[in-house]
Amino acid sequence: MIQEPETLYKLMSLYMLERVNFPLTNSQLSQFFLDKEYTTYFTLQSVLTDLVESNLITSHQVSNATHYEITDDGKEALDFFSGDISDAAIADMNEYLEANKFSMRSEAGVTAEYYKSESGNYTVHCTAREGKSTILSIDISIPDETAAENMCTNWKNCSQKVYSDILHTLMNSAN
Repeated sequence: MIQEPETLYKLMSLYMLERVNFPLTNSQLSQFFLDKEYTTYFTLQSVLTDLVESNLITSHQVSNATHYEITDDGKEALDFFSGDISDAAIADMNEYLEANKFSMRSEAGVTAEYYKSESGNYTVHCTAREGKSTILSIDISIPDETAAENMCTNWKNCSQKVYSDILHTLMNSAN
């Protein structure tokens, strides 16, 4: 059985990342561990850093959020040590993932960010993903930073309509 709590938190993080087919954000993982009072925020951040440094998970920034995914080495480690996670912890994780899977998938799958381009305009980069596949990616040049911020904010609510409208227009346009 596991003696070090940090090792258990690493295995639990690997378990959660392996159970979903999309990246989980730092805030999604933190919400679970803090809501269930498994550990503190700072301990969890240390655990996630150790997992990245050990190449058991990868991390990437999207806007202001860090997204994590399990690696093949992480899956192998989890397979080897998964028996060390208690049934109660597994039940807690499964319950959390089931209750939040749609909102977590949406949060991970629909992202928008903006940056200032060399021309002085702002480029808004919007993406929509299904699992690990990008289904839509749009870059839009905007002269105003406030408009760029608004577009990023509105993308989450409008992405499905924009995707549908683009598909409809492209598939039904006269040649």
